[in-house]
Amino acid sequence: MPENVSNADQLIRHNWQVEEVTALYDLPFADLMYRAQTVHRENFDPNSVQVSTLLSIKTGGCAEDCGYCPQSVHHESAVKAEPLMKLDKVLESASQAKESGASRFCMGAAWRNLKDRDLERIVDMVSGVKELGLETCVTLGMLEEHQAKRLKEAGLDYYNHNLDTSPEFYGDIISTRTYQDRLDTLSYVRDADIHVCSGGIVGMGESRNDRAGLLINLANMPSHPESVPINLLVQVEGTPMAEMDDLDPLDFVRTIAVARLMMPKSYVRLSAGRESMSDELQAMCFLAGANSIFYGEKLLTTDNPDTDHDQQLFNRLGITTLAGQHTSPAKEACSH
Repeated sequence: MPENVSNADQLIRHNWQVEEVTALYDLPFADLMYRAQTVHRENFDPNSVQVSTLLSIKTGGCAEDCGYCPQSVHHESAVKAEPLMKLDKVLESASQAKESGASRFCMGAAWRNLKDRDLERIVDMVSGVKELGLETCVTLGMLEEHQAKRLKEAGLDYYNHNLDTSPEFYGDIISTRTYQDRLDTLSYVRDADIHVCSGGIVGMGESRNDRAGLLINLANMPSHPESVPINLLVQVEGTPMAEMDDLDPLDFVRTIAVARLMMPKSYVRLSAGRESMSDELQAMCFLAGANSIFYGEKLLTTDNPDTDHDQQLFNRLGITTLAGQHTSPAKEACSH
């Protein structure tokens, strides 16, 4: 592979093949990092990070059987089902998130799919958070076309719906929802002109080819997700994946770098798993092209580094956080 990144490498592509992506994974580590950092600098300020806060607005009791998730009714975990939060409590949390430096407020509900009876309550939350001057994001499970349109009318900026892994490995993780179900929801979101937030989880026992397959399915969408969360499995007691072996940290960094090369204009987010990451590992992820994190002590039900620790790390690295309402990624310039 050439040392210098050519103009062709910077083009937005939607026709990645598995052999190409595994070849990126197989590059010497220094070469991969160099290429990823070069592409990152051509599309983003390398010393700025977008910060989001995630709130669980409806916890536990989910009918899905995702093997990693403590909110599933199928697993013996400690997460108890709770009702949908009241609007004033959500807005109070959003205000606190803004004061702590978040530019985007994400609301997650442990549902298989959004039901119409709950739609207007979610709409009120989206509108209220938007009025606070924050970007809005929700993750509510599967959507129908009319629901996506209604959320857009309410001012929703992002909808999160992860692919989780490759199509080939997906059946080992989840049996209650198909890969196509996920793709259909993302299609409705895209058609409603809502920004797509979609990524996956690594460390679930998948192969390198499966990691490549996840990124291929994201990058080969009609348009790249504007936000790509890369989660490191959190091994939660009571879930089928509680005893999984830890992923080699350098394999995680490689996944960040390959995601940056394949989706050069997307925000790549360090999501779940940061609590177990050293400061040095996170710094390496930023060098590999990650430029977004979740801020706050909880990610739905799992621990996350506190905001003071994150700010100290940013100060040590000379990183600034992006201000709200200015974090929408650049539109794709060309496609193949």
